[in-house]
Amino acid sequence: MKYYFQRKVAYQHVDMSRKLRLYTLENYLLEIAGEVADQMGFGIKQLYPRNLTWILTHLNLEIDYLPTHEEQLEFETWIETNAHMLSVRDFKIYRIIEGGEKELIGRAKSVWAVLDLTSRAIVNVFDDAMFEGAIDGEVLDMERAPKLLPMDRLKATMPDAVYGEAEQQVRYSDMDYNGHCNSCKYLEMMINAAIPALQVPLRLDINYQKEIGLGAHVRVLYAVTEHETQYRIVDEEGHTSAAARIATKG
Repeated sequence: MKYYFQRKVAYQHVDMSRKLRLYTLENYLLEIAGEVADQMGFGIKQLYPRNLTWILTHLNLEIDYLPTHEEQLEFETWIETNAHMLSVRDFKIYRIIEGGEKELIGRAKSVWAVLDLTSRAIVNVFDDAMFEGAIDGEVLDMERAPKLLPMDRLKATMPDAVYGEAEQQVRYSDMDYNGHCNSCKYLEMMINAAIPALQVPLRLDINYQKEIGLGAHVRVLYAVTEHETQYRIVDEEGHTSAAARIATKG
């Protein structure tokens, strides 16, 4: 079953080039995924009383046009599959143009898991009756996500990149209701550390690997070329919390 939602791009959602910020677009997707889950009967409202919640593990986004303020967007979304402890939710992103016509400007594939709030471990709940009839089954046509290597191994494949790092601390405004850093804030920290070349069409791939909490000091490692920027957020123990790649397509 397909679901449709609209969002109007607000002035505070665009950057200095007057284009929609990538992490705000990600936030739109996360909000819509939550709204669909609530409507289908397995959202936060249903999971929280069981001490469970949804978390995002991967996001792959292709965007051909970054809208500006006051533009109207429509999101088409569905659940591709619930299997192996993961839920795959797909999106098509449209720009509404004159006369109400829609122009396809992007697509996204998101992968979700259910987290036990006490053990902080991923649990399998997809055999529960609440998930019956949830799967649409359509497979979104997207290129396979690239493997995001550790930064030390990346240097062998990107020898001409400019490498650097920035230290950041997880603050109150970064936290969400699950008690950890909000998914969109990872991407915001990355882009603040090194602004990528936001030339469309572009591709974003981000993997969330480890929670970070309030007050944590992290390092944002980055490698920048003309058409690609890669990021790794590393915690105080040296573990990678998130890895991402933003690249111009074609």
